[in-house]
Amino acid sequence: MGILIDAGGPAVTDPELHQALNTEVAHSARLWNYLLGGKDNFAADREAAEYALALMPELVQSARANREFLGRAVRHLAGSGGIRQFLDIGTGLPTAGNTHEVAQTVAPGSRVVYVDNDPMVLVHARALLTSSPQGATDYLDADLRDTATILDGAARTLDFRKPIAIMLLGIVNFVVDDAEAYAVVRRLVEAVPAGSYLVVSHPTTEVNGPAVEESMRQWNESGAAPITARTRDGIAAFFTGLDLLEPGVVTCSAWRPDPAYPGITDKVSEFAGVARKPG
Repeated sequence: MGILIDAGGPAVTDPELHQALNTEVAHSARLWNYLLGGKDNFAADREAAEYALALMPELVQSARANREFLGRAVRHLAGSGGIRQFLDIGTGLPTAGNTHEVAQTVAPGSRVVYVDNDPMVLVHARALLTSSPQGATDYLDADLRDTATILDGAARTLDFRKPIAIMLLGIVNFVVDDAEAYAVVRRLVEAVPAGSYLVVSHPTTEVNGPAVEESMRQWNESGAAPITARTRDGIAAFFTGLDLLEPGVVTCSAWRPDPAYPGITDKVSEFAGVARKPG
């Protein structure tokens, strides 16, 4: 199989993948990869990231803080939360501290299903996100809005009679219509049993509001998948009917900071929360 090179980007070895990729338009997973110091991005992604950084120099901190929040949330859920199953939707490109790595360090038997609809993410996931012998990982090609496909596919690996943590980090913001976004999350939560958890991180205008709004305006005008920010109350609404864990919906750097894993402490324009399904 020949290696296909996109100028200024990573080598792409799969012709079908190369055809499926639109490297001329920025993609959030590749932009986030660039912000986290990765190499799986293209010129359009870097240009969009640098423009956003000119408006919001703290964006790299937001990316790091969001990743650190994932680690703390998964460690808590796999630890005292007793969760052994994770449904991670909007996976993004693999980097250090992926959901299954964190969960299986705490509980080696943890089972994780990753969901994304970007071909580059899926190829990397299948190559790099390998499970511990005791646990399992699987990968689904699906859009967040297509909850039926996600739930049917996840049932191959996860037991929906037992608690599952639904991980929605930096993904619900791509469902710009509020009613649709809340309905999508509600369908996912309704599908899992009592004792399950919902984990959400989401950009907000409550920190560096004008810069966030301008950055998103430019992003939406670029032809990339539209994105939106929400207020603290708007993000909290995703947890309606659930028991929200302390400290509630906060800037993700402030969600249960762990001295054992020091990281970003400044407020960032990404809010997060974790909640348990009662019953």
